[in-house]
Amino acid sequence: MNSEELKKRFKVFALRIIKLSNRLPNDLTGQTIAKQIIRSGTSPGANYRAACLGKSDKDFLNKLKIVEEELDETLYWLELIIEAELLKSASLDDLVKENQELLKIIVSLIRTMKKKLNQGMN
Repeated sequence: MNSEELKKRFKVFALRIIKLSNRLPNDLTGQTIAKQIIRSGTSPGANYRAACLGKSDKDFLNKLKIVEEELDETLYWLELIIEAELLKSASLDDLVKENQELLKIIVSLIRTMKKKLNQGMN
Protein backbone atom coordinates (compact mmCIF):
# COMPACT_ATOMS: atom_id res chain seq x y z
CA MET A 1 0.00 0.00 0.00
CA ASN A 2 1.46 3.35 -0.98
CA SER A 3 1.26 6.54 1.08
CA GLU A 4 -1.57 8.06 -1.00
CA GLU A 5 -3.74 4.97 -0.52
CA LEU A 6 -3.03 5.02 3.20
CA LYS A 7 -3.91 8.73 3.41
CA LYS A 8 -7.27 7.97 1.76
CA ARG A 9 -7.86 5.06 4.12
CA PHE A 10 -7.18 7.29 7.13
CA LYS A 11 -9.61 9.91 5.81
CA VAL A 12 -12.36 7.31 5.35
CA PHE A 13 -11.63 6.03 8.86
CA ALA A 14 -11.91 9.56 10.27
CA LEU A 15 -15.23 10.11 8.51
CA ARG A 16 -16.55 6.85 9.92
CA ILE A 17 -15.50 7.94 13.41
CA ILE A 18 -17.31 11.27 12.97
CA LYS A 19 -20.48 9.45 11.88
CA LEU A 20 -20.14 7.06 14.82
CA SER A 21 -19.88 9.95 17.27
CA ASN A 22 -23.17 11.34 15.97
CA ARG A 23 -24.88 8.05 16.84
CA LEU A 24 -23.77 8.09 20.49
CA PRO A 25 -26.38 8.92 23.13
CA ASN A 26 -27.00 12.60 23.75
CA ASP A 27 -26.12 12.37 27.43
CA LEU A 28 -23.02 13.18 29.48
CA THR A 29 -21.35 9.83 28.82
CA GLY A 30 -22.13 9.75 25.11
CA GLN A 31 -21.04 13.33 24.51
CA THR A 32 -17.85 12.97 26.54
CA ILE A 33 -16.81 9.85 24.65
CA ALA A 34 -17.87 11.44 21.34
CA LYS A 35 -15.48 14.35 21.90
CA GLN A 36 -12.65 11.99 22.84
CA ILE A 37 -13.11 9.60 19.94
CA ILE A 38 -13.47 12.40 17.39
CA ARG A 39 -10.15 13.83 18.58
CA SER A 40 -8.29 10.52 18.64
CA GLY A 41 -10.00 9.04 15.57
CA THR A 42 -9.36 11.97 13.24
CA SER A 43 -5.83 12.63 14.46
CA PRO A 44 -4.10 9.61 12.87
CA GLY A 45 -4.86 10.79 9.35
CA ALA A 46 -3.63 14.31 10.02
CA ASN A 47 -0.50 13.02 11.74
CA TYR A 48 0.21 10.51 8.98
CA ARG A 49 0.01 13.32 6.42
CA ALA A 50 2.43 15.33 8.57
CA ALA A 51 4.73 12.30 8.79
CA CYS A 52 4.82 12.07 5.01
CA LEU A 53 6.10 15.65 4.97
CA GLY A 54 8.75 14.85 7.59
CA LYS A 55 12.07 16.58 7.27
CA SER A 56 14.04 13.42 8.06
CA ASP A 57 13.59 9.70 8.66
CA LYS A 58 13.75 10.38 12.40
CA ASP A 59 11.01 13.00 12.11
CA PHE A 60 8.92 10.54 10.05
CA LEU A 61 9.39 7.88 12.74
CA ASN A 62 8.41 10.22 15.57
CA LYS A 63 5.22 11.25 13.79
CA LEU A 64 4.38 7.60 13.06
CA LYS A 65 4.62 6.92 16.80
CA ILE A 66 1.99 9.62 17.37
CA VAL A 67 -0.24 7.92 14.78
CA GLU A 68 0.23 4.63 16.65
CA GLU A 69 -0.72 6.22 19.99
CA GLU A 70 -3.83 7.87 18.56
CA LEU A 71 -5.00 4.66 16.89
CA ASP A 72 -4.51 2.77 20.15
CA GLU A 73 -6.50 5.43 22.02
CA THR A 74 -9.28 5.23 19.44
CA LEU A 75 -9.41 1.47 19.90
CA TYR A 76 -9.78 2.07 23.64
CA TRP A 77 -12.78 4.37 23.10
CA LEU A 78 -14.36 1.87 20.71
CA GLU A 79 -13.95 -0.86 23.31
CA LEU A 80 -15.57 1.37 25.95
CA ILE A 81 -18.51 2.13 23.65
CA ILE A 82 -19.02 -1.60 23.14
CA GLU A 83 -18.53 -2.64 26.76
CA ALA A 84 -20.75 0.17 28.09
CA GLU A 85 -23.34 -0.90 25.50
CA LEU A 86 -23.69 2.64 24.16
CA LEU A 87 -24.05 1.17 20.65
CA LYS A 88 -24.56 -2.37 19.43
CA SER A 89 -21.30 -4.26 19.14
CA ALA A 90 -22.18 -5.65 15.70
CA SER A 91 -22.46 -2.13 14.29
CA LEU A 92 -18.88 -1.41 15.33
CA ASP A 93 -17.17 -4.65 14.29
CA ASP A 94 -15.97 -3.34 10.91
CA LEU A 95 -14.70 -0.11 12.45
CA VAL A 96 -12.80 -1.97 15.16
CA LYS A 97 -11.31 -4.25 12.51
CA GLU A 98 -10.22 -1.29 10.39
CA ASN A 99 -8.69 0.36 13.46
CA GLN A 100 -6.70 -2.81 14.19
CA GLU A 101 -5.56 -3.13 10.57
CA LEU A 102 -4.40 0.48 10.43
CA LEU A 103 -2.56 -0.03 13.70
CA LYS A 104 -0.79 -3.09 12.28
CA ILE A 105 0.24 -1.15 9.18
CA ILE A 106 1.66 1.70 11.26
CA VAL A 107 3.50 -0.66 13.63
CA SER A 108 5.02 -2.37 10.59
CA LEU A 109 6.11 1.01 9.17
CA ILE A 110 7.63 1.93 12.54
CA ARG A 111 9.60 -1.32 12.66
CA THR A 112 10.84 -0.83 9.10
CA MET A 113 11.90 2.75 9.82
CA LYS A 114 13.68 1.74 13.04
CA LYS A 115 15.64 -0.90 11.11
CA LYS A 116 16.54 1.63 8.45
CA LEU A 117 17.72 4.14 11.05
CA ASN A 118 19.72 1.49 12.92
CA GLN A 119 21.42 0.34 9.72
CA GLY A 120 22.33 3.92 8.91
CA MET A 121 24.12 4.23 12.25
CA ASN A 122 26.44 1.29 11.51
